[in-house]
Amino acid sequence: MTAATPSALPVLILHTGDPDDTLKSQFGGYAEQIMLAAGLAASAVDIVAVYEGQRPQSPSHYRAALITGSPAMVSDKEPWSEDTAAWLREALEAGLPMFGVCYGHQLLAHAFGGKVGYNPAGREVGTQTVELLPTAGGDQLMAGVPTTFPAQMLHAQTVLQLPAGAAVLARSDLDEHQMIRIGRNVFSTQFHPEFGPDFIRAHLERYGRRYAAENLDVPGLSANVRATPVAAGLIRRFLDTYAPGA
Repeated sequence: MTAATPSALPVLILHTGDPDDTLKSQFGGYAEQIMLAAGLAASAVDIVAVYEGQRPQSPSHYRAALITGSPAMVSDKEPWSEDTAAWLREALEAGLPMFGVCYGHQLLAHAFGGKVGYNPAGREVGTQTVELLPTAGGDQLMAGVPTTFPAQMLHAQTVLQLPAGAAVLARSDLDEHQMIRIGRNVFSTQFHPEFGPDFIRAHLERYGRRYAAENLDVPGLSANVRATPVAAGLIRRFLDTYAPGA
């Protein structure tokens, strides 16, 4: 039997958690949302629910890996999460292109020696501005991306300390590590390319009382929610650049 060419291999989605049932019923789970943002058909992906104890195959079975967000916390170091971190180290060694979002961003940093914990600046939610740093200027993935653009945020924890050798590509007012690159073809964003404005509005409505108790301006955050086309295109751009399909 001949081996599949890299372009014919599926994209792995490491599914690390989901929104609550109400939001999931309206907008789909996190794996589904990231698949749609990537422009992938269901037949082109292998969704592995690692938070439910499923395990991916070896990195050679995939052309790229995407790591979803999650309501879990990387700093809790749950067994499934630590097992996934070990797989990520194996995948990096194998040269697999990877893109992590929110929990996936933090898990990649943790897997390679960075530090993750609660953001001292507080929770970051809603549509916020991302600013590219000079380090992004020579990066193939970020070529032509505006120096500032809006992105959807939904996180309490953050990457507090980078892994050795990682490059910071973008920041925001509350987070110095909004986007990082590890090695040549591993990227991650604290912001959510896969979330649309309707999901963020619904989330703010559902959790508004909790956020108001944290002194967040929920009406102001809701009024500021808008489309984020630059951020929304990054996962598809990543695959086109580093792991094109057949």
